[in-house]
Amino acid sequence: MKIYIKTYGCQANINDSEILAAQFKSQGHAIEKKEARADTILINSCTVKNKTQSKILHYIKENYKTKKIVVAGCLTKTLDLKKQFPKIIIQDTKNLSRLNQPLIKKNKNIAIIQISQGCLNKCTYCATRLAKGELKSYPKEKIKKELEKAIEEGCKKIYLTSQDNGCWGFDLRNDLTDLLSVLIKVSGDYKIRIGMMNPQYLKKYLNKLLKIYESPKIQKFIHIPIQSGSNRVLKEMKRGHSVKDFEKIVLEFRRKFPRAKFPDSTIATDIIVGFPTESGEDFKKTLELIKKIKPEVLNVSAFSSRAGTEASKLKQLDSKVVKMRTRKLGEVYLGYRKEIK
Repeated sequence: MKIYIKTYGCQANINDSEILAAQFKSQGHAIEKKEARADTILINSCTVKNKTQSKILHYIKENYKTKKIVVAGCLTKTLDLKKQFPKIIIQDTKNLSRLNQPLIKKNKNIAIIQISQGCLNKCTYCATRLAKGELKSYPKEKIKKELEKAIEEGCKKIYLTSQDNGCWGFDLRNDLTDLLSVLIKVSGDYKIRIGMMNPQYLKKYLNKLLKIYESPKIQKFIHIPIQSGSNRVLKEMKRGHSVKDFEKIVLEFRRKFPRAKFPDSTIATDIIVGFPTESGEDFKKTLELIKKIKPEVLNVSAFSSRAGTEASKLKQLDSKVVKMRTRKLGEVYLGYRKEIK
């Protein structure tokens, strides 16, 4: 087969596609960089947003009659694709071996290392946890070996990723600092960027993490999704943290790594606008929080109702209201971004 791989979603999905590409090549198939040259399309799917799901379904429709379609990833766990497209092939990646595997990298200078699968969260809006299941942390020895291999291959940037890096090791009676303390001892010219960490777990070992971040091998980048500036909404989302928890993490990180001394010091966060129970007052609190914190990176998403989640059973807000709030939050972000150099 001549296979073209189309990837949607997160860094973990990109890495899964790198692994799958190498596996198919080892079986004698050709991996094509251009869709037109392929007779088979492997779609590595994502289930986070309705918008992404719509894009995937549209892409399948466009190619269904002319190409052999194989679908992998989260969407295969949350949607019966065969009901709509009987001839597609489902590639189950749940038990895909993700460490110490041959890769065909998307970017030769970047190594994406998955440190776990699944999570411990109970977020009422998230379909990914339904697809990925409970937390399974990978052993630090295997992750270290993956890092060593990447350095030998000349990678300068190392991305640690998972559904939630913040809870790595909780099933092993460890925490993320136990893993990082091992990785930063590996010699070589590289920097580690740690992917998303949910505040509810990060707050439990914050001081230890900030100490690890002193290492020149750790990029001064921290991704901590708040999702709402309202404690009431956070509770209904079942986020497991408060606004105060988030603010403490931000304050301590900025105190430890001020941009005046560390120009690359970056705080990234996520906001979901228009959660079904979000009132005008709740949204106002979100605006005030972002104006106060001024994260360097702000990922804004309109609430997306996902089948099978608790939040999908709630009455949705008017789309016009959600669009207006999304626009207002975007304007706030663009306004202060001019101040950040």
